Amino acid sequence: MGKRKIPPKAKLVIGLLLREPGQLEALKTRLSEAFGRVEEVGEPHLFTDTDYYAKELGPHPLRAFLGFYDLIDRHQIGPIKILTNAIEAESAIAGPDGVRLRTFNLDPGCLTLGQFFLATTKDQKQRVYLGEGIYVEPTLYYQDKAWQAFPWTYPSYRSGDYFAFLTRAREHLALRAKELVSFPI
Repeated sequence: MGKRKIPPKAKLVIGLLLREPGQLEALKTRLSEAFGRVEEVGEPHLFTDTDYYAKELGPHPLRAFLGFYDLIDRHQIGPIKILTNAIEAESAIAGPDGVRLRTFNLDPGCLTLGQFFLATTKDQKQRVYLGEGIYVEPTLYYQDKAWQAFPWTYPSYRSGDYFAFLTRAREHLALRAKELVSFPI
């Protein structure tokens, strides 16, 4: 019989899709109020992989990332996704047909030394239901000193454009994990 073991804490990483670069600082402040100090910032760059967000964010949204210093228990990613959805809703504006449109998109993820998971509200074959309408998807895994994609990984995550940021966040996670072993909280 196997023994239950609580896994090590993970690093919270939030992907942002922005209408304009000026939103990054305001969101960094707002998200640090909710999740603690931001440790890494991925500079915004053009997001061109899909036009899925064009109606809400315009034809040329920007992708940026934030990595947070405080580590989380992995099961917290569900409530975090619920909170990021609420933050998106707070800033939504009325569209031409009266439908509320987001002015930014927040994609929280859970980074471990070996994996990166994204939280979502959409069900698919590879996603695991966490409860309260939230699913989690294994998006990337770290093997042979490199990020690897799954067949279902979004093209933007598969492309390698985000690997440098995720590797830097992973390095900070490794250092933080060593600190926690030396000085348990």
